[in-house]
Amino acid sequence: MELELRHLRVLCAIADSGSVGRAAVALGYTQPALSTQLRRIERLLGEGLFVRSSTGVELTAYGAEVVSQAREILSRADALGRRPAGGPPAASGALRLGVTNTPVVPTLLDALRDACPDLAVSVSSVYATGELLALLEAGELDAALGIDYPGLPVRHSAALDHRAVNTVPIFVAIHAGHPLAHRVEVPLEELSRDTWFVASDDGVGWPGAFYDACRAAGFTPAATHEFHVLDQLQSMIARGLGVTAVQPTVRPADGVLVKPLAGDPLWQRLLLLWRRDRVAPPVAEALHHHAVRTYRNLLAQAPHLQKWVTRAYTPAHPQAAVRTDRDRAPAARPSADGSPADGSSAGRAPAARPGPSGDNGPAPLGADGGTTRR
Repeated sequence: MELELRHLRVLCAIADSGSVGRAAVALGYTQPALSTQLRRIERLLGEGLFVRSSTGVELTAYGAEVVSQAREILSRADALGRRPAGGPPAASGALRLGVTNTPVVPTLLDALRDACPDLAVSVSSVYATGELLALLEAGELDAALGIDYPGLPVRHSAALDHRAVNTVPIFVAIHAGHPLAHRVEVPLEELSRDTWFVASDDGVGWPGAFYDACRAAGFTPAATHEFHVLDQLQSMIARGLGVTAVQPTVRPADGVLVKPLAGDPLWQRLLLLWRRDRVAPPVAEALHHHAVRTYRNLLAQAPHLQKWVTRAYTPAHPQAAVRTDRDRAPAARPSADGSPADGSSAGRAPAARPGPSGDNGPAPLGADGGTTRR
């Protein structure tokens, strides 16, 4: 047995009437049936809620605590989907949104404009997630889309909250004539002699995470350039001037190939962060929902990522291949577009594939137990 709203209503009715019999009449039960229901609830909670007497019932100290919580839950449940007549929509008002500079931004703004027309969003483009955090903490932004890395979770004060949008492996962009261009997956250690374009410090772990991954692969890059302007960077890579880490949904320019790194040594997690005192729960929910949808749509447009998914995962059981979206974890897919050169960066590899984020955020593809890594 699990507690349901009807059980909470039973407890409140008994407390209000002071009698199981009177509560039974009010709720349309027979007295024996309601007495049985109450005993089941008390057994589930592990302690008596009422003291019985010849004149009725009285709440125990624990019962008063439970009924108080029940009233709060019922009040919130009754308020779902309601707002005062003529009142503003749930997702309304002004929102100052900070974002890293990725192609997801225009699509996300389009989605918000269509879904939340009463939400006036102003956008600030900021490269470093660390700077976004500082602006949020100072009250200069209301919400932000940023990143962190496995093993390096973002840290912030109690004034902020965050929720994961998704976790993605990091790929590498190389020249189409590169000696490793024929490889399905590129070993990081075999890029030890290449010149790397590496984005600058983002305040939350990059480029340290990149250099950690290189050291774990047994090398230190021979030559690096600090650069994060995507169009110019792709032009230089197309000329064979170097390589760079990119998010797997980046669209390669002519002469550029995007390849997965063998063993997936680099990962990053995409986050929505917001000020608790400035962003109402319905607005935070709308932002998160549309960010997840936008990233998923971008994923579907990245053929190199879809090839990686096909190779990397196989159904663990025959029935797993026919599981519906309703059966899956809500965001059991990798996520997001952009590149370290474009305002994002790659993260160090965890010992195993990242699982569910632990803060109500989605997990990468295959983390729902329906698929396993080859």
